[in-house]
Amino acid sequence: QLQLVESGGGLVQPGGSLRLSCAASGFTLDSHAIGWFRQTPGKEREGVGCISSGHDNGNIFYADSVQGRFTISKDDAKNTVYLQMNSLKAEDTAVYYCAARSGYYYCSGYQLSGMDYWGKGTLVTVSS
Repeated sequence: QLQLVESGGGLVQPGGSLRLSCAASGFTLDSHAIGWFRQTPGKEREGVGCISSGHDNGNIFYADSVQGRFTISKDDAKNTVYLQMNSLKAEDTAVYYCAARSGYYYCSGYQLSGMDYWGKGTLVTVSS
């Protein structure tokens, strides 16, 4: 069964950190680009960042709103992509999703398109 499962969400104070995981099963991440997205009630889902297919951690793009605070990486051995979130702000509160695009796709920006699979999301709440 092909699926993505996010984990690591929770409640954190402003200025704190969280690391989200996106574990893939049924396919390998080296042949897929992975995008991170987030959504809050009443708003459209927005892209957070994109990491290209391949075995290294190169070719990664971030939205301006998270540049310098969020870092995307992958662990091929664990078939997992991570989203390290530092210096969190209240406006980062959202449900975070990961999505995959097959075909050895290379990201051209932070907003991945043409996704084949989506995870069900994990809630991140930044509040004091």
